[in-house]
Amino acid sequence: MKILVACEFSGIVRDAFAKRGHDAWSCDLLDTERPGQHIKGDVLDVLDDGWDMMIAHPPCQHLCVSGARWWAEKQADGRQQAAIDFFITLMEADIPKIAAENPPGILTKAYRPPDQYIQPYWFGDEAQKKTGLWLKNLPKLVPTNVVGRGKMWVQKNGRKRGAAWTMCLPPGPDRWKIRSRTFEGIAEAMAEQWDEKIDQNKLNESRII
Repeated sequence: MKILVACEFSGIVRDAFAKRGHDAWSCDLLDTERPGQHIKGDVLDVLDDGWDMMIAHPPCQHLCVSGARWWAEKQADGRQQAAIDFFITLMEADIPKIAAENPPGILTKAYRPPDQYIQPYWFGDEAQKKTGLWLKNLPKLVPTNVVGRGKMWVQKNGRKRGAAWTMCLPPGPDRWKIRSRTFEGIAEAMAEQWDEKIDQNKLNESRII
């Protein structure tokens, strides 16, 4: 398949599909961090280039609930609506199979709820980062290797809560880059489960789970 990985500079998802023989390309305004097929530029300029599948990682800084205290400001100056419109444009692209990811946030109300939420620890990475997947003609991801949830913290009442992976990152100029990279286990699951030989019965079953 000819696969576009939109808004990805890390090359992690691109390489997972490329290893399986697909013609996979990442696209981002930044250079790729790994050698590989990469388009540096605006992904909107290449949406009509005959892709069979697109996996999109649109920026979440104006959409995610963790930044809700700034939503009023971002709604007033148009940043949030622009981010919503960009997400919807990707989802409505004329590409047969599409997956777009984003953390919990305004999209559930502004667009629609995701088809599923996933966690890195379902796929072999001991970390928590709740991520929504919006799917078009693709099945929900099935956990492949459930491991520990990573760091935990204890509330005053004694209850243990999982510490989101992003909370464990040190401050620094590259923190946003680290936060935006897809976990290797999730990328491998996407490449394995969203191969061209998707069982239509499994796809139909996944829609009702």
